Amino acid sequence: MSIIDIILLAIALAMDCLTVSIVSGLTARDGQATETRWLYRMAFLFGFFQAFMPLLGWLGIIHFETYMEAYDHWIAFGLLAFVGGKMVWESFGDDEEHHFNPRLLRTQLLLAVATSIDALAVGISFACTGYTQLSDLTLPLIIIGIVSFLFSIMGYHLGRHFGRAITKRMKPELMGGLILIAIGVKILLVG
Repeated sequence: MSIIDIILLAIALAMDCLTVSIVSGLTARDGQATETRWLYRMAFLFGFFQAFMPLLGWLGIIHFETYMEAYDHWIAFGLLAFVGGKMVWESFGDDEEHHFNPRLLRTQLLLAVATSIDALAVGISFACTGYTQLSDLTLPLIIIGIVSFLFSIMGYHLGRHFGRAITKRMKPELMGGLILIAIGVKILLVG
C-alpha cells in the first residue's frame, strides 16, 4: 500500500472514533474542570487500540501466509469490503440515543475496543498484501494511531460545539465504509 492508501485507511478506521467522540462532546457539560484530562485519555485509548488491533490481526494470520498466497488479494478485498459494507449499512440505520458516561475509564476502554474491532480485519489484510515483517507495520500502525487520536479530539470538539447539526448532515460511517471498499477494490485490481 502507498502512503496515501495508508492515510486513507487510517481515516476510514478513525470514523468510528470520530462518531463516538462527537457523541461524547454532545454529552459534555459546561465548566468541567477535568474535561481535558478525560478527553486526552479517551483519545489516547482510541488511538492505541486502533493501532494495536491491526497488529493482533497481522500476528494471528502471518503464520499461515504460505498457504494463502494464491488467495490473499481476494481475502484482503473480502475483509475490507465486508467491514466497509457493514459501516455503509449502519450509516443508514436509525440513530439511537445512547446514555453513557464517556468520562469513566471503563466506558472509554469499552468504547476503544468496540471502535477498533474492524481494525483487526485490517491487520489480516496487511498480512495478505505483502506486509511480512513487523518492521513493515511500524509506519502504518503509527499513522493509524495518530489519525485516530486526532479524529477523537476533533470529534469531541465538533460534538461540543456543532454536534447535532453535524450528525444530521454528515455520516462519518458512510464515508469510512466507502473508503475501505475503495481500498479493497484497488487491492483486488492490482493484486
